[in-house]
Amino acid sequence: MSAGRVVLWRHGRTAWNAGERFQGQTDTDLDDVGIAQAAEAAGMLAGTRPAAVVASDLRRAARTAAALAALTGLPVATDPDLRELDAGAWQGRLRHEIEQRWPQEFAAWQSGEDVAVGGGERRSDVGARTAAAVERHADGLDARDLLVVASHGGALRGAMLQMLGLPLAAWGAFSGLANTHWAVLERRAGGEWRLAEYNVGPAGAHVGSEG
Repeated sequence: MSAGRVVLWRHGRTAWNAGERFQGQTDTDLDDVGIAQAAEAAGMLAGTRPAAVVASDLRRAARTAAALAALTGLPVATDPDLRELDAGAWQGRLRHEIEQRWPQEFAAWQSGEDVAVGGGERRSDVGARTAAAVERHADGLDARDLLVVASHGGALRGAMLQMLGLPLAAWGAFSGLANTHWAVLERRAGGEWRLAEYNVGPAGAHVGSEG
């Protein structure tokens, strides 16, 4: 068996989000705004009665998931395979710094090419890694169950494309998930996933930098 619905939930705001600094796998924490966002979004998600909660082991995602756990009593499983894309040398840098130092690579990434970001992972890498982790945690749940996955913007978009069977070229067709916003995937009768909701969450949340 496997969960019938999956919520792909982006973490709350960090100071690096607010400052447009590329996070990648840097282990930043929520700022005060992010903590409040997580609490508000958790209140909304608690009403969906999730059966299980899993999170990236990076603090910003795990702490977001903890806000939901506090309301539901569910434990939070953490999984490093749900981490954001490893952005290599780009991590910790501002957008304009990246564009100036790596103009060709940045332009290729902006155009949707599947480049190794900062010498780290490709979008296809993070999509495959994260989708496999989501499916693994969904397995064993009942078809009526809802799984909440707290992770990161790039990782979740990549996983969503993989699970929906969409090509990587469709990446730019979706806006980035705002902080503490989520997408809902539902399993169809044939076992395939379909997108039921996208970018749902508290009003006024920040989209910000990758991660």
